[in-house]
Amino acid sequence: MLAEDRCAATSVGRGDEAEGTALTAHRFLLIEQEGGWGQDAITESRFDPVLGRTVAQAGLPTRTRVLMIRRPGRRPASDPPPEPAWFLADTRPGRESIRTGPVGDGADLLGLVQEDAPTAGTTSSAPLFCVCTHGRHDPCCAIRGRPLAAALAAREPAGTWECSHIGGDRFAANLLILPHGLTYGRVTADNAADIVDRYRRGLVEPGLLRGRSTFGPAVQAAQHHARAALGITAIDGLAPRGVERRGGAWTVALADPDGGRLTVTVRKIAAGSPALLTCDARGPAAPPAWRLESLVRPVVGRDS
Repeated sequence: MLAEDRCAATSVGRGDEAEGTALTAHRFLLIEQEGGWGQDAITESRFDPVLGRTVAQAGLPTRTRVLMIRRPGRRPASDPPPEPAWFLADTRPGRESIRTGPVGDGADLLGLVQEDAPTAGTTSSAPLFCVCTHGRHDPCCAIRGRPLAAALAAREPAGTWECSHIGGDRFAANLLILPHGLTYGRVTADNAADIVDRYRRGLVEPGLLRGRSTFGPAVQAAQHHARAALGITAIDGLAPRGVERRGGAWTVALADPDGGRLTVTVRKIAAGSPALLTCDARGPAAPPAWRLESLVRPVVGRDS
C-alpha cells in the first residue's frame, strides 16, 4: 500500500475531525519493554503475557490503562540492557502525578493498578512524552510515529518514549503527554516543539488536541468548541462541571475562567461517506464528528 493510500493520509484528505477522540482513562501504567510488539503489545512481546493480561484486567475498575513503552531508536548490541522501569501517571485534575520504579516483581504492578493512591516507587516531577509507534497495530503509527519520537528524543531525551496503541490510528502521529493525559493527533517533528513549549507553560495547542483522557468524548468535544470560540488555551481553563445527555445530544457545563459556567451542547454525527478508517479496517464506516449545537456564556456581573 502506498503512503498516500494509508489511513492517516486519507483521513487528512477527507478532513476527518480529531476532537473528542482521545481514549478515556484516569491513570496510565507504562511498562518498559524493549523489542518488537505484536498486535496486542501487552500479551505479544517479551513481557510475560499472562502477567500482562492480568495487570490490564486488574486495572479496569480503577480506569487504569496499561501501555508498553520503549526508548526510541536501537540500542547498540554492546550496551547492557537497562533495568526495565514502570511509570504510573494519574491524570485526574488536582491529582496529576507520576510515580516510577523498577518493574521487578509482577505483584508490585498489580498493586499499582488496583490501589487508588499507591505509594510504591518514587515521585517524578518530569513530564512524559509518549509517541505511539505501534506498527503491528497500524502501519501509520510506525511510519509517522517513529520520526516524531526521534525528533522529540533529541529535544527531550529523558522524557520521550515510544508507546503502544493509544487509539486514533488515522490521526498518526499521536502524542500522549503525561501526567495531564493530553492526547494530540497529526503531530510532526515541525509542530512538536510548539506543543511541548505550550505544555510547559500550562497551555494546549487546540488545533491538534484530540482531547484529555480524563474526560469522556462529549466533554472533550465541548472543550474543543469552547476553546475555538473563546480562545481559552489553559490546560485547566474549562473544567467540566456536569454532563447531561438528551437523545443524541450532550449538554456539558464548563467552568468559565471569568467566573460562572459555560453551557455547551454537542451532538455526535456521522460525517461524510463511509470509508476505511484504519489501514486494516475490515469494512467501511462513516467517520464520526462532534457538531456544536449551542454555546451559552452568561455575562458575569450583569445586574438582574
